[in-house]
Amino acid sequence: MRPNSPQLRIGVLEGDDIGHEIVPASVTVARAAAARANLIIDWIDVPIGARALETQGHTMPEGTLDVLEDLDGWILGPIGHQAYPKTPEAINPHPILRKTFDLFANVRPTKSYPGIGCLFDDVDLVIVRENNEGFQPDRNLIAGSGEFRPTEDVTMSLRVITVEGSKKVARAALEIAQSRGGKLTLVHKNTVFKLGCGMFVDAAREVAAEFPDVEVDECIVDTFAMRLLRDHSAFDTVVTTNMFGDILTDQAAGMVGGLGMAPGLCIGRGAKAMAQATHGSAPDIAGKGLANPYAMIESTRMLLEHLGRVHQVAEAQRAAELMATGLTAALSSPATRTYDIKGTGDQSEMVDAILGAIDKAA
Repeated sequence: MRPNSPQLRIGVLEGDDIGHEIVPASVTVARAAAARANLIIDWIDVPIGARALETQGHTMPEGTLDVLEDLDGWILGPIGHQAYPKTPEAINPHPILRKTFDLFANVRPTKSYPGIGCLFDDVDLVIVRENNEGFQPDRNLIAGSGEFRPTEDVTMSLRVITVEGSKKVARAALEIAQSRGGKLTLVHKNTVFKLGCGMFVDAAREVAAEFPDVEVDECIVDTFAMRLLRDHSAFDTVVTTNMFGDILTDQAAGMVGGLGMAPGLCIGRGAKAMAQATHGSAPDIAGKGLANPYAMIESTRMLLEHLGRVHQVAEAQRAAELMATGLTAALSSPATRTYDIKGTGDQSEMVDAILGAIDKAA
């Protein structure tokens, strides 16, 4: 590698509404940590969403996927696609990005921090959600939609579960469980969906046989939803199908301060990854500096940690460590927390506190 050449190339896709605030904040924090860790990153701005529709005529302009193909990973801000006009040019980019790059596992950690309004002070778990199959009609078929209306009074929704898809997400979850102490819970509903959830469980069990050091148990989804509130310490790493994972991760976020505390990372078989927080674009508070940047910054931190590991870039892992230190410091004081997590500060004050803590730690 030439001196001062980039070790990583990361795309910046701001998305919509609060994405224009929290994604730049995340890049600012990542830049600071990278500088302290001697990590050189080439940041590439990639237009997407409503602004891209206004300026280039499409929410995912031509050539976007080609640009992303040449990158190690990217940060995707929240997408407010429900507000898009009903035109062919205004598409939801989420499923296209996930399926094009086979980002089949959505890794969503949930962690308690003191003083921010958590229901419990000892939550530390990871839910791995399958990303490209299930009930979601925008991603479970190669063409057309998995939801359709054959008559005016009947709507049908098709759920897709495959052995390959189940094995891929199970393997990703097992590797995470292995790194976290060795416990994985399969969440499903095979008492009712005997074929679909039955296939998911059987495929996951088959892959689990390759991980004898990981303890694997099962839990019916409705029982899990109850036990998550009553007995969360019984769980560590969880893997489940697409829609179940979508719902349960929001429930888990509610236990630790809300969706502003819900980061996520989309990963696949290759080295590419996409930092994508769980929450939406929150148009009601966009432009006011009130949005909690934690989820997006932590998602970015997860991206650097992941890329550092798979590409063997120690500087990226060091930068991720510095970002974690900064986040923990900012969350420790009400003055540097946003209002949704019992703070009196705003977004800029939280970011300044993170940057100050990174400088101090370095």
